[in-house]
Amino acid sequence: MGVIQNDFHERKDLFPNVCAVYTESEYRNQGIAGKLLNMVVEDMMSKGISPLYLVTDHTGFYERCGWEFLCMVQGCDPEPTRMYVHY
Repeated sequence: MGVIQNDFHERKDLFPNVCAVYTESEYRNQGIAGKLLNMVVEDMMSKGISPLYLVTDHTGFYERCGWEFLCMVQGCDPEPTRMYVHY
């Protein structure tokens, strides 16, 4: 997991982006990704950086972690993907 300027989408005005959120299958459903996301949000907020954005095709998980669906964005794939924001 990291925080970068832009995660390969056309909305250059929406930054910074949390990227590379991934948990190996044997460690899923243990709250690890949610805790890491919270750590990133708290760390960025302590530096005065808010909001944060991320792009994903997943639904449900990020909402449970306090993220809100913002809009669809065009990335590298032919189909648009979901963008979320955390204030």
